[in-house]
Amino acid sequence: MRSSEAVCNTTYDSQRGTNTPDGRSRKQIRAAIVGAGYIADFHARAIGQVGGVELVAVCDPNLKSARNFAARWGVSKSFDSLESMFMSEKLDSVHVLAPPDAHYPLASNALSLGANVLLEKPMCVSTEEADELVRLSHRQGLYLGVSHNLLFSIAYRRLREMVRSGVLGPLDHVIINYFAELGQIRSGPFDSWMLREPSNPLLETGPHVISALLDLVGTPDQVIATADRPVDLPGGTHVFSRWRVRGAVGRTAVDLNINQGPGFRQRVIHVRGLIGSATADFDANTCVVDRGTPLDIDLDRYRRTSSIAAQLRSHARQTLSEYALTKLKLRKRGNPFEVTFLDSVAAFYDKIRSGTELDSRMGSRLGCEVIRCCRQIVRAAGVKTETLQASRLRVTPVLQPTVLVFGATGFIGRELVRQLLAGGYCVRAAVRGSGAVLATLDNGNLEIVPIDIASKASLRSAMEGIDHVYHLARVNAKTWGEYLERDVEPTRLIAESCLLAKVKRLIYTSTIDSYYAGSRAGVITEQTPLDPRISRRNYYARAKAAAEAILIKMHAEEKLPVVIFRPGIVIGRGGDPFHWGVGMWASPGVCQVWGEGRNKLPLVLVADVATALVRGIQVEGIEGRSYNLVDEPLLTARDYLSQLQRMAAMTLTVQYRPIWQFYAADIAKWLVKLAVRHPDRFRIPSYGDWDSRTQKASFDAARARDELNWTPASNRQRLLDEGIGGSLQSWLPASTQTSTTIAATVDSPA
Repeated sequence: MRSSEAVCNTTYDSQRGTNTPDGRSRKQIRAAIVGAGYIADFHARAIGQVGGVELVAVCDPNLKSARNFAARWGVSKSFDSLESMFMSEKLDSVHVLAPPDAHYPLASNALSLGANVLLEKPMCVSTEEADELVRLSHRQGLYLGVSHNLLFSIAYRRLREMVRSGVLGPLDHVIINYFAELGQIRSGPFDSWMLREPSNPLLETGPHVISALLDLVGTPDQVIATADRPVDLPGGTHVFSRWRVRGAVGRTAVDLNINQGPGFRQRVIHVRGLIGSATADFDANTCVVDRGTPLDIDLDRYRRTSSIAAQLRSHARQTLSEYALTKLKLRKRGNPFEVTFLDSVAAFYDKIRSGTELDSRMGSRLGCEVIRCCRQIVRAAGVKTETLQASRLRVTPVLQPTVLVFGATGFIGRELVRQLLAGGYCVRAAVRGSGAVLATLDNGNLEIVPIDIASKASLRSAMEGIDHVYHLARVNAKTWGEYLERDVEPTRLIAESCLLAKVKRLIYTSTIDSYYAGSRAGVITEQTPLDPRISRRNYYARAKAAAEAILIKMHAEEKLPVVIFRPGIVIGRGGDPFHWGVGMWASPGVCQVWGEGRNKLPLVLVADVATALVRGIQVEGIEGRSYNLVDEPLLTARDYLSQLQRMAAMTLTVQYRPIWQFYAADIAKWLVKLAVRHPDRFRIPSYGDWDSRTQKASFDAARARDELNWTPASNRQRLLDEGIGGSLQSWLPASTQTSTTIAATVDSPA
């Protein structure tokens, strides 16, 4: 065999084979995906565009997720284990897209069963596992690739060609800045592999940086590493959000900077050579070269600057053109991020079909060396392993829980659980993912249980011994069908389960978004009907209204003891300071305000919302009623943004756009959807939906104040301090940080 990267002159089994001795394809390659998460959609689309390859199966421990994915992509078979999938299907290749700690067992099983494997990065979580996979693939005569997809981006390919062609001369310095927030650090899930050890965030993001470094110049001879800006996580562990690495590859200096905290997104590689420099920007999809000219210094300065500007314009136009043609269904490329998957997956199958060596950018040798370098950086930074133990989370309370909370790990849910526990209630938190975020709240009266809100058996078990139920769970959905399946129908099942369990009260959190709150709204009370044109509104508002209708009907016909709360624009600690109730945020620094932004907004503190929800199970005789939870009108959008900039010491880009402009843009997008027969083309844009975002209505919360004895802040300074200041706490870097800096030698590969 030629190498661990290549399997040449191989004839595969005639029942499933792909290659003949001359490297020509014999029949269609049968592919499968293991792990139906976010990244799987990109792989599925890429597989669909490779000729001669068919995606025939998907596997995920959550069989429902696998089935949903299969339905979305037209995959015929779905499974909940790799073993059952291979027992049923004859497969030529498997894309392993599970969490990194599952890469080794899944990939080794797939290789042992005779399938080529493409792993998402990182290849494995240890060099030992990575090396063993290489040996196994070598013994089996199979391909083992690693999806370092950013190395297939257009910007990087241009940079790579410049370096290899000698346009820049011998390289003197390489600087790689990878500044992109890892959202899980701020919002979880906190017991996932990614946050289980302080080093894991580097293993998650580092391969993007390290693979580019190794591909361009090779392995550093020596590194000095610093890990700082520690973030304490629920459950008792911590991670570092910033990593800085200095080193050298021969005479080439290397600087690597990774920042996974909030901030402006920028992923850039800059290389300086003897006769020129080049900068590749992954997010802008540009790569520009700067070289001297034969002109005198002043004209040279002008010519070089003009050349850089021209290159940027050209690349920007190409990117925009590709995007527009894709939207019009004239091309099948997509945005720059999608292209990286299309081209990397195509490269993988091209080599399988030809029987030649894998592209070095996805080869297992590079994958192994990436893990080795990441581990050396961790040691150089002095970061110690500190695994989050599941035993740190209490799952069995001292007393029998009487209050059940769905959506306990959410923004409002966490504050609600905190106040319930402080009030002496014993709480059962039903969670779909991680419950680690609740660990710091536990006072001995908190039980954390897994839940499937679409399962009657799961709901029945969760409600054993329960008197009061809170339904705050939210879903991620894009289409109306998904909202019906994941939001509206589970709400009906929860209500039916409450009736069967004879709970004393069900508290449902809806939203003021289901009202029409635009320029013609006037005063809104609980007697005000929800938007009569709710069928034309955004799916979130529409789903909440549909769920309310089900609950109200069940109250009238079956005496469901339900109380409905409609919070306003909720702000406070744990929330997002860049709130879409204020405007449309293209990024954390750019806000397009809904209208002129001069009317007072229906703001409310998260602590005050939770207080009202607690009162919802304490006050007698309020079944069947609804309550608007809105504080006094104290701040306009202009006030909010002004104070946000002051408190965060930053300058935002703010645009005040008339509603008709948002509506016109929506119409334009809809016309494109009609032209290309997009699945969402049947949702006709609504001017009223956009107008409602201005929140020009005057909300009356008198019923909540009177009947629940609810007293929200009603104080401008408290709204600023707790609302805006509280929400900024998890976004701004801490004023004091600790760091560790240790020099270490990184061994070069043998």
